[in-house]
Amino acid sequence: MYPSVRPRRLRRNAALRRLVSETEVRPRHLVLPMFVREGATEPVEIPSMPGVPHHTRESLRAAAVDAVEAGVGGLMLFGVPSERDATGSAAADPDGILNVALRDVAAEVGDDTVLMADTCLDEFTDHGHCGVLDDQGNVDNDRTLRLYGEMALAQAEAGAHVLGPSGMMDGQIGAIRETLDAAGFHDTSLLAYSAKYSSAFYGPFRDAVDSQLSGDRKTYQQDPANGREAAREVGQDIAEGADMVMVKPAMSYTDVVRQTAEISEVPVAAYQVSGEYSMVEAAVERGWLDRQRTVLETLTSIRRAGADIVLTYWAARAARWLREESGGDAA
Repeated sequence: MYPSVRPRRLRRNAALRRLVSETEVRPRHLVLPMFVREGATEPVEIPSMPGVPHHTRESLRAAAVDAVEAGVGGLMLFGVPSERDATGSAAADPDGILNVALRDVAAEVGDDTVLMADTCLDEFTDHGHCGVLDDQGNVDNDRTLRLYGEMALAQAEAGAHVLGPSGMMDGQIGAIRETLDAAGFHDTSLLAYSAKYSSAFYGPFRDAVDSQLSGDRKTYQQDPANGREAAREVGQDIAEGADMVMVKPAMSYTDVVRQTAEISEVPVAAYQVSGEYSMVEAAVERGWLDRQRTVLETLTSIRRAGADIVLTYWAARAARWLREESGGDAA
């Protein structure tokens, strides 16, 4: 009679497998990060991120509409300015590229999707760090918080629904929440990059934003060896008023995603970062992997780990694949 227990019974055909499937990935779970470059006259593919462009303002608007039609849950905008300075002043300038782009996309898609903004100075500083530097060249946490507040206010005024403070400064969620509330932006949500690790997988992103960084960010981003520290950061951000929390990167940190999902009382996001995207694309280019199967498997693994939301550069393409697989009724 052996074996009497046969798990393969539930894998017999596609209908059974669908019936007992434990984890779903739907377009609404996905957020598309997008880059807009100041002064660009045509969209140009980022060399280290095949298929991901630097947008012009016009192509950004068109791509936003395209992603919304595909059913993605949200858009996260990053700006690449033509000029930088020590304090990243373009970040809070209403006419700075990111704030102009937010207004463009808000006017184009309105409330048809969730419009998110990266709330960090690294794209805008001439030294590439996520905050201002003191006389010794170290990131000054508390001076940076004041600038984050100014940047957040400009982004909220430009129409962002959700702000994503990603600089890993102590107290950043509380400082930004206080600034927004004082200005009447009580409904603007905060997606805290609570567990953002000092990762090797950010390399292509730094190409994408033309990062001026020399050195590293180990004094403020988390040590990849630490897990308990992530739980402490998550708890602190929630206590300061975070509406959602994030783990970044995603694929190499699914244990941290699981841990965060188990303790968080707010939705959990995970960012499938540039290096994770580019290494799959490189293998696809060489014929070693099937793009669609691989991408959907990675997204499923991140969702299975406990992420409610996944930021991924494949969001629009994956949304279409998911709709095709479901006969067009995936949401």
